Amino acid sequence: MFDLAHQLCEVVNGRPILSPAKFIEMMGLDSDAFASNALVRRDTITRSPAGIQSHIRTTLQVLAAVMGSMGDDFQAGIFWYRNEPLAVFDYKTAETLVTKRRAANVVDLRFCGVSSLELIVDL
Repeated sequence: MFDLAHQLCEVVNGRPILSPAKFIEMMGLDSDAFASNALVRRDTITRSPAGIQSHIRTTLQVLAAVMGSMGDDFQAGIFWYRNEPLAVFDYKTAETLVTKRRAANVVDLRFCGVSSLELIVDL
């Protein structure tokens, strides 16, 4: 599996950060949706505060945890993360759960062998 964090890295003011712009593009989001998911105001995205960095890291952790179940198909992993309703969580998506700070629950699914991790839609 490739290094997602490395692909999103950029140097700002001499320090490496996870680029919100690259993340938004990679995930197929718009700025409003990203700000809503990261629980920040849209105008703070370009400054990339700690909350945004934490949200990106958490999302990458969840994607990394499920990629093995997706056969390392990156696009299938993103599709699953954003769209697959998880029955064990009242049919919320992983994206919704991460926004609600429940990423650990999503990651735990992989280790419990819950069938919701299997991508049902044939991309």
